[in-house]
Amino acid sequence: MADTSDYDLHHHGDREVGPGLVDLAVNVRLPRPPEWLRRELVSAVDSLAAYPDPSAAQAAVAARHGRPVDEVLVTAGAAEAFTLLASALKPRHAVVVHPQFTEPEAALRAAGHDVSRVVLPSSDGFVLDPGLVPASADLVFVGNPTNPTSVLHPAHVLRALAQPGRLLVVDEAFLDAIPGEAESLAGSSLDGVVVLRSLTKTWGLAGLRAGYVLGPPQVLARLRAVQPPWSVSTPAAVATVACCRPTALEEAEKLAATAESDRDYLVSRLSGLGIPVLGDPRGPFVLIEAPDESLRSRLRSAGYAVRRGDTFPGLGPRHLRLAVRSREVTDGFVAALARSL
Repeated sequence: MADTSDYDLHHHGDREVGPGLVDLAVNVRLPRPPEWLRRELVSAVDSLAAYPDPSAAQAAVAARHGRPVDEVLVTAGAAEAFTLLASALKPRHAVVVHPQFTEPEAALRAAGHDVSRVVLPSSDGFVLDPGLVPASADLVFVGNPTNPTSVLHPAHVLRALAQPGRLLVVDEAFLDAIPGEAESLAGSSLDGVVVLRSLTKTWGLAGLRAGYVLGPPQVLARLRAVQPPWSVSTPAAVATVACCRPTALEEAEKLAATAESDRDYLVSRLSGLGIPVLGDPRGPFVLIEAPDESLRSRLRSAGYAVRRGDTFPGLGPRHLRLAVRSREVTDGFVAALARSL
């Protein structure tokens, strides 16, 4: 179903946080990069006099996903990829599947494109039905797992969206938080499918901006043509190489398993308070529906920042997104939530 309502597409979780607040609003999973990664970044300082060269990072990403080098484009975070796609492509009918991260639509609109919204209903658990996407759509954006619903769409459903004459863009920014990276399309060279990845969420690198695009060489060539020179900094390229090493991938898998356990614990504690968690959450965050619109303000007064949901097309002022944290943090939050109800 289409939704043409106005939303603040540039509102993000970092605008919710503030001094003294426990942060459940931002989905970055570590408070700082791990020590081994910090050492890599410090060592990169000695190379800052030279212009950055992302070729080693490109090769590392290609090896990590088992894809040719020309199917990889390293970017300054996934957000740059949205802007490159919006700038390089000339879609006749762009569609964004909502509720999801709002930057793809914001980038398309800023580039002058008209955008149609396909809003997945909460009553169906935000399950993706390829039949909801118009056959005329030649550019489709979807998140997997989707932010903010935390729903993980099956790979075969996503493949069903990849129709002739259409480019499907799958935002997998949180896919490395799924044990085994289930339902990922990153390792498959598929015609008409582009996959975006981010390193900022798992490794505490939001301030560095590190990500990449995987897709057909002819599509990535168009993105390279509009990418600003040297947009990927030397530290970002170094971090990309480091985070693609087998030891880092093993650590990411352990972090994903921990996040899954901590998420299940959060869902259980919320259920005990009678707070419904929407959909079937699989990512390191959950979406809830509050009993009233003022709960977010009361939680803030109690010392907890949560992400408002009414800036996501398809959601309203009672929707809140909660980042998964440790069980100790969850216990403190649930106690504050119980007092706030």
